[in-house]
Amino acid sequence: MKTDTPVVTRLKDYKAPEFLTKTVDLKFELDPTKTIVTSTCHIQRSGEHTKDLRLDGEDIELVNISIDGKPLAKSQYSTTKSGLTIKNPPKEFTLQIVNTCNPSKNTSLMGLYVSGGRFCTQCEAQGFRRITYFQDQPDILSTYKVRIEANKQAYPTLLANGNCVEEGDLENGRHFAEWEDPFPKPCYLFALVAGEFDNINDSFVTMSGRTIPLDIYVDPGDASRAEYAMDALKRSMKWDEDVFGREYDLDRFMIVAVRDFNFGAMENKGLNIFNSSLLLADEASATDHNFESIESVVAHEYFHNWTGNRITCRDWFQLCLKEGFTVFRDQEFSADQRGRALQRIKDVKALRAHQFVEDAGPLAHPVRPASYMKIDNFYTATVYNKGAELIRMLKNILGAEQFRAGCDLYFDSLDGTAATVEDFIDCFEKSSGQDLSQFMRWYEQAGTPEVSVTTTHDAQQKSFRLHLAQKTPATAGQPSKQPFAMPVDIGLLDRKTEREISRKNVILKDRSASFEFSDVPDDPVVSVFRQFSAPVNVNIDVPASDRLVQMKSDPDLFNRWEAGQALARDLLVDLTQAIESGRVPKKTDFLGMYVGAIGDIIRNPEIDNGFKSMAVTPPADDAVLQAMKGQPTDPLAIRQAIKLLRRAIAEHHFDAISALYSDLSNPVDFSPDAAGAGRRALRNTCLALLATLPGQQIAPLAREQLQAATNMTEEIAALLVLTRMGGHHAQHALSHFYDKWHGNPLVVDKWFAANAQIGGRQAIAHVRKMTEHEDYKNGNPNRIRALIGGFAAGNLENFHRLDGEGYRFVADNIIEIDRRNPQVAARLAGVFGIWSKVDNRRAILIQDELRRILKAKPSANVMEIATKSLGD
Repeated sequence: MKTDTPVVTRLKDYKAPEFLTKTVDLKFELDPTKTIVTSTCHIQRSGEHTKDLRLDGEDIELVNISIDGKPLAKSQYSTTKSGLTIKNPPKEFTLQIVNTCNPSKNTSLMGLYVSGGRFCTQCEAQGFRRITYFQDQPDILSTYKVRIEANKQAYPTLLANGNCVEEGDLENGRHFAEWEDPFPKPCYLFALVAGEFDNINDSFVTMSGRTIPLDIYVDPGDASRAEYAMDALKRSMKWDEDVFGREYDLDRFMIVAVRDFNFGAMENKGLNIFNSSLLLADEASATDHNFESIESVVAHEYFHNWTGNRITCRDWFQLCLKEGFTVFRDQEFSADQRGRALQRIKDVKALRAHQFVEDAGPLAHPVRPASYMKIDNFYTATVYNKGAELIRMLKNILGAEQFRAGCDLYFDSLDGTAATVEDFIDCFEKSSGQDLSQFMRWYEQAGTPEVSVTTTHDAQQKSFRLHLAQKTPATAGQPSKQPFAMPVDIGLLDRKTEREISRKNVILKDRSASFEFSDVPDDPVVSVFRQFSAPVNVNIDVPASDRLVQMKSDPDLFNRWEAGQALARDLLVDLTQAIESGRVPKKTDFLGMYVGAIGDIIRNPEIDNGFKSMAVTPPADDAVLQAMKGQPTDPLAIRQAIKLLRRAIAEHHFDAISALYSDLSNPVDFSPDAAGAGRRALRNTCLALLATLPGQQIAPLAREQLQAATNMTEEIAALLVLTRMGGHHAQHALSHFYDKWHGNPLVVDKWFAANAQIGGRQAIAHVRKMTEHEDYKNGNPNRIRALIGGFAAGNLENFHRLDGEGYRFVADNIIEIDRRNPQVAARLAGVFGIWSKVDNRRAILIQDELRRILKAKPSANVMEIATKSLGD
């Protein structure tokens, strides 16, 4: 696919547009193989110049072009494979372009394409250029009128952004609908959908008394499974009014679910388009994680109406402006819906599993990148999740009242504009009177800061001093870093009574600083960065007994969980090093203390089930690899260490875990709320712990749960336990599950993901064979992520095989997928960024696969990921 070296786009080179498009009228004559698009735009020159007008365009065919009704001669314009240039256009004019495109062959799923016999669009970031010739950049804000014409029998529903102003029948069995969006928007927010759908409808009364019709469109037969999404939407609309004072603006709000979609969902103005996996759910076919994700993503896309649509990005380097702020908003919504402490733990686990790994590897970049080859590659955990942490820190630094005042000023002063991060921060400086110039470093510097904590206690003076020192490791292009401004939430616990004796919120601005506490008669237990007040790695040398105090008594539930995780990480690092070297582990005394503390948590009936499930679960492989501090490590040694620790918990507390599992097995009515999800999570955690015991004595218990389950959360958990056992247990369970669910595409995705995790030496052959299964749709991103992504992320024993066959299998699929869908292929290629963290033998194998991918002449998307992963 590669014919030229991709162009690098740089933030410093940004220039304001030389032409502005004020209005856009679009007419679509839909046909799967040859859609005719007529674009009529009112354009005016910006400033005094005589430059040519360049429009982006890819994979479309120009039919004709005119200015102010007069066709242009061929000498007045030129076309290339990437666009169209109009020579010396007037100062102000109406440009009409007629072009065609072929949606049925658009396997990239960007622009206008066909999914399941229905037309759909995806225009963020640069998909609109696949629909018609246009200035495809976010700082061109226009009002849109859209007319859609199509065969009425095949495409009875015709949707676009905004409000429907007219619809009716045409000749030859065709019909039309006209839509108008009165709010200026960038072209990446344009949306069109046409096809046959079932729908559910409801309404929401806004805080000003307006009644807004709400519609969700789904595949025929799926309407009942959209009820939870509708409920989440109404709760989101109310929450945004209550917490941020934001009311919905259009006369109608619509959501459409499609099966083939590169992303999770898209916030197109008034017409959100969702991957069906993030919209459809019921008790039998969706897990608790599915319900939580639907709630979160429905809220996220709705919240974009203000943080992304009404105020958008000046350029794609400002992506964090809309995504970071909106992720923060959806996290706060989820915290209010499902419990603040538990949600914070989940958010931080996701941040560490994805963004911290990104920051520590060759793909590290600032929250606002300085350059890119393909902007598609920067929809990352750094932009989204770390971007959200910056908003959270800003709120902690300013306080809730000043933060809300800054948000209000942002919404009021920048409504209808394409803004920058500087514009955003300026609003908070003006509203609070504070200088936030140092805070901007969080947007400009890559890497995860490391904060070292040391303490001194003066018993005679009854004083306690906490010393903090920050340092951020070098990343590509940034060898040295300036200190950040970060909020630090500190608590002190009395070592004897285990009660909190002092609490303080401070701002660390310098490379190091000390903070004094008075009236502290005894050396306390220290609890720092409560609620994970800043996205940092904390280095603090404390005795295991201090961690145990925190695990039992820290009033901050996040740090109560974190204390157990920190103690387990230390144990797992020691176990991993012992396995690699063949020596006896050093911290055997810690092991008994930790396992004992976990037993106390298991037996404590006062602890919330959801929290208990997370607290008794040791850290995952990626967390241990990060804790190795850059020392190249055998990933299978980590895997074995985790298994040993989990087995130790199961052996020492077999009776308590078995009794708890039995108690949680008593039938209760299903509810997707936090309490119901916590109960099921703890039951499944108990089963997973018991499954670590030697032999296969738990197989009958897992089979019973699989066959008796009335909800997908417990059914899929039992399936995974049996699948990981391998052999006949896996084959029988997988066959049973497929026979039951083969007619439901979203559950079949789960089945492919389970197959990807099968154990044993024949695992790769099995997974490779699954790519030939009649239900494996190699053009569907969900299915690719389930099987290929599921293998790379969830079957570590086989992905990291020493013969390199696991790496080779994934690379083969990346090369093949890249020919159809570069975005999905590039996402998969990110798994190889781990090479610098693993042992030398595996590092060489991974590097070889990355070079093989580059030799295959990949797309610009994959080329950027592969070259950066190699450090080239």
